Amino acid sequence: MLNFCSLYSGSSGNCSFAQSSKTNILIDAGVSTRKIENALSSIKVSPESISAILVTHEHSDHIQSIGNISSKYNIPIYISDGTWNALSQEQKEKISPENHVSFTVDEKFSIGDLEIFPFSIPHDAADPCGFNIYNGTSKISIATDLGHVTEGIIKNLENSSCILLESNYEPEVLKFSRYPYILKKRIDGPNGHLSNIDAGNTISRLIPTGLNNVLLGHLSKENNFPELAYKTVMEQIVKNNFSDTSINLSVARSQRS
Repeated sequence: MLNFCSLYSGSSGNCSFAQSSKTNILIDAGVSTRKIENALSSIKVSPESISAILVTHEHSDHIQSIGNISSKYNIPIYISDGTWNALSQEQKEKISPENHVSFTVDEKFSIGDLEIFPFSIPHDAADPCGFNIYNGTSKISIATDLGHVTEGIIKNLENSSCILLESNYEPEVLKFSRYPYILKKRIDGPNGHLSNIDAGNTISRLIPTGLNNVLLGHLSKENNFPELAYKTVMEQIVKNNFSDTSINLSVARSQRS
C-alpha cells in the first residue's frame, strides 16, 4: 500500500502527503500549521500520526511552517545540509536538535517502512531535490521547482506509478504577463520552473516506463490556470503519439476549503 495526495500546491504554498500501511509523511510544509491541520483532517489523518516532514528546498512556499509544526507535534524534519544552512536562524531555532535529521541528496534512507531517494533538480536554491518514495514494489515521485528536465531526472522518474510533476506556466501567458522582464527570465530559465509544454513532453517520455497517474503541480497564479495546464499538457502528449487515455492526468489543488 502506498497512497499519495497533494494537500496544497502552487506559488502560494506547497505540502504533500504520502502514506503506507505503517508510515505517514509530509513533503514540504509551505503553508500555515492551521492549514495543514485542516487539510489532514479533511483526509482523516491526525497530525500526531506524521512520522516525518521531507524538505525539497528552502524557498518560503515550501518551508513556511516546518519549525512550528515540528515543535507542536514533535515531528522530525528531514533536510539536506545545504538546505538547512540556507534556512533563517529563526526557523532553525524552532526545530529541536533531536528533530533535525540530515540526508544527502542521491543517497537512499528509510522512514518506517518507506524508502526515500532524494535526487538533485535544477532550481535556484541551495540544494534542491525531488523525491522518490518506495514501499515494496510501489514507487511515487515528487518533481516540482525544476527549471529543466535532465536525463538524470528522467531516469529517476522512470517506473513511477504516480508523479507530482511541475506544470508552472504557459509560455504565451508568461510572455504577456505583468511580471518584470527579469522575473520572466528567472521563471523560464534553466534553474526556474517547468512549463506546461515541458511537462507534457516529460510525461510522454515516462508513459512507456509504466507511468499511470500524473498530478500537475506548482501552477503559477499569474501565468497559468488549471484548465489551460491540463489542455496544453494533454495536447503535447497526443502530439507525441499517445492517446488521451494513455495517462490519468489531473491538476493539484492550490487551495483547500
